[in-house]
Amino acid sequence: MHLALAAYDRMVGLELSDLAIDGCITKAPCGGEVAGRSPGDRGKHGLKRSMITDARGIPLGVVPAAASRNDHTLLGATLDALDGMGPFPALRTVHLDRGYDYQVVREVLAERGLLGQIAQRGVPAPMQLGRRWVIERTHAWGNTFGKLRCCTERRRQQVEFYLALACAVIVVRALIGRARLLYRWDARPTARRLR
Repeated sequence: MHLALAAYDRMVGLELSDLAIDGCITKAPCGGEVAGRSPGDRGKHGLKRSMITDARGIPLGVVPAAASRNDHTLLGATLDALDGMGPFPALRTVHLDRGYDYQVVREVLAERGLLGQIAQRGVPAPMQLGRRWVIERTHAWGNTFGKLRCCTERRRQQVEFYLALACAVIVVRALIGRARLLYRWDARPTARRLR
């Protein structure tokens, strides 16, 4: 995944001034080291992936956890996925949904020098959408991979491998899509999406 991100950053450029973080719960019928009871699926085994993206929806990092974990408890680990990346702009805004509307989240963001745009609990979501839609789209792209939609792996290392592989494929698809508009070459793909 890091090589794909480096290629994307070199050819197109990551937009790191606006970041988006959110979690997505999928099925994990076999259980395993990172699976837990899913609150939205009658207590069956589930897997949560907490992902961070840039302003265009390019996945920068992903953290697997049990489906029962709250989103705001995974914020620190998700932000740690950015270690080793950079340089970052002076002002970075992190866009979060109302599952992160806690004082602890604001403290974690302040410790790292990040601004937080957090949707408020009790206010209808469409009124607060802002720049968070890119993370929802990236999760939808991730759900097109069968191994992520219904994860049957039991070991953490294997789950992390499939998450990194899916993120790398998403980055390469985005790179080809943007490169088609920015660059010209003879063997340029004619299809809009890498299959």
